[in-house]
Amino acid sequence: MPVDEAVRDYLSLALAIGRRRSGTISVRTGDAPPPAGPPPSPGALVRAAGRLAQRLPDAGLEPRRERFLAAQLVALESTARRLAGQGVPYDAVLAAAADGPVPAGREDDHRAAHRELDALLPGSGDLAARLAEHRRRDEVPPDRLAAGLAALAEALRARARDAGLVDGPEEVVFEVVADAPWSALHRREGPGRSRVLVHAGARPRRAGLARLVAHEAYPGHHVEQWRRESVLLGERGWAEHGVVLLGTPQALLAEGAADGGLHALVGEGWGPWASDVLDGVGLAFDGERAERVAAAVARLARVRLDAARLRQAGARADDVEAFLRRWLLLDDRGARRVLRFLADPRWRDHVVTYVEGGPLVRRWLDHPGATPAQRLRALYDGAWTPSGLREELSRMGLE
Repeated sequence: MPVDEAVRDYLSLALAIGRRRSGTISVRTGDAPPPAGPPPSPGALVRAAGRLAQRLPDAGLEPRRERFLAAQLVALESTARRLAGQGVPYDAVLAAAADGPVPAGREDDHRAAHRELDALLPGSGDLAARLAEHRRRDEVPPDRLAAGLAALAEALRARARDAGLVDGPEEVVFEVVADAPWSALHRREGPGRSRVLVHAGARPRRAGLARLVAHEAYPGHHVEQWRRESVLLGERGWAEHGVVLLGTPQALLAEGAADGGLHALVGEGWGPWASDVLDGVGLAFDGERAERVAAAVARLARVRLDAARLRQAGARADDVEAFLRRWLLLDDRGARRVLRFLADPRWRDHVVTYVEGGPLVRRWLDHPGATPAQRLRALYDGAWTPSGLREELSRMGLE
């Protein structure tokens, strides 16, 4: 089986599944029109994924490309089986997306994060109420949101260029929207061009703006897109990277890299740094405390995935909201917003990419022998898989 045929069949399968399941294709490079006629049946897609996986070892691909495609095909076959009504267990869906088993959260870990927050937040009494007050005080006034985004984008873009992560023509446009199931979303608009949609209704906070801009733009999704098109597609001709697919190992590492972007460019002390940047547009905040609070809240990330598991297991919406309020320390509005996200099949399956991808990539960025920014560039340019990263970290005694 020739290399070009294997890659062509993979792209055809991905596009066909995307036609059957809206939202599967997060990014598609190129302007070729979709195939004419109806897409193959879900059963035919299951068979096509299985056949390609069996033939892949004979395609003559270099090992890294073969491993990438093999991991992607596991996730695509899982999606096709669900489209065919084959009843794939949710844990199997998560494992296919993560390229490995996905553990549940532990209540002892959640309680430890709660204790840390209790020590950090002023006042006494109900912890969720104190966290809500901290967040309320940190909210960005709607009329200052665009200025805050622009200031941070300029500062992070300069750092991304200084680190050699991007050096050609590129542009990011930020657009504030009134309603969405997410807080922010990156969209490719063309070669080197991105649009980042920011949900004003999510009430963005000062401390969160730096993480948002780093995640969606510099050095996150926008820079990842730029390097993928410049290096993987442009220099190497690895056409399989012409699409980015939600619910796959590829998406898990993309989200993990975006989550680690602020650490890669700024590192420890990002809170005071972001406050200094935002002070120029009248949005200064207590950066040191915000950074410590964010670290504690991040330890509760697995709560969202556990909530998705509960919902998939048949738990009532009210019970899942109560679970989110208890462990994620959300108010009613916040719990409903997370539940809305988890109710959408596209995003419900995608939540594992944040929960598993962020910690995995963070360990990779802290790998000795290079700076975090250099590690991020190696991740973008290397067509890694999650299992490949885990094995490398284990080999170095870091897993």
